[in-house]
Amino acid sequence: MAKLIIKDLYVSVKGTSILRGLNFEMDEGETVALLGPNGHGKSTLIATIMGDPKYSVDGGSITFDGQDVLAMSPDKRSQLGLFLGMQYPAEIPGLNSADFYKAAMNSHREKPMALFQFYRELEKAYKEVGIPFEMNSRNLNEGFSGGEKKRNEILQMRLLKPRIAMLDEIDSGLDVDAINVVSDVINEEHARGAGILVISHYARLLDLVKPTRAAIIINGRIVVAGGPDIIKRVDTEGYEWIKTELGIEIAKEINPPMNQVSIGVCATREAVKNEK
Repeated sequence: MAKLIIKDLYVSVKGTSILRGLNFEMDEGETVALLGPNGHGKSTLIATIMGDPKYSVDGGSITFDGQDVLAMSPDKRSQLGLFLGMQYPAEIPGLNSADFYKAAMNSHREKPMALFQFYRELEKAYKEVGIPFEMNSRNLNEGFSGGEKKRNEILQMRLLKPRIAMLDEIDSGLDVDAINVVSDVINEEHARGAGILVISHYARLLDLVKPTRAAIIINGRIVVAGGPDIIKRVDTEGYEWIKTELGIEIAKEINPPMNQVSIGVCATREAVKNEK
């Protein structure tokens, strides 16, 4: 199994330090919960792994399967097998959903897939995530509800079959039925062999995907790591025990508000342009 290794990572946004010497490892094929108060670096970490240009890497390294991730463009990171399900999926007017999915899938292949095969896989994925197949003719996320946007992220994960999928609050905005559907697809990806790194503030999703490990980010560093019992403790006690037991002061929110238009806009348009 390949390993994602992050060593002594420092990341800032417009001069504001967010990650401050973070160390983290996970294997392809395991499910890990990434926990922590809002604004302490969870979204920053996975966006940096995926190559979001707003984040400046000031030090440290990220490798996956022995390769230098930081030296790669976002599309190369995707081709390596990394995937980010966004907390705030962007609406992209003028970009047909099916065209985008086809371009993204073909960018992972040596030869373009046959049109019949593409639509067969696309129809299957739409059925699995529980949204009408007819939505593939609409522009990407344009006019979609919050829940539909999140299901679209899961649909993309299903189509691209990543080696490690990073899911940023993919359950926010979903009702109980939708969370059940999304967790089923996540578990199927895990059964296929994908690693899952999931950020969530809700016990419901974590109960369904059953992480084998958990890590807590405080003040831009991993301060606690261990088994799934950590998830239960955070759910019942919050994070105050970290201060009282470990002597770690929890700063107020250190992460500036996340721009809802992120890497998805430029990367999506680039993928479709290259496909044409």
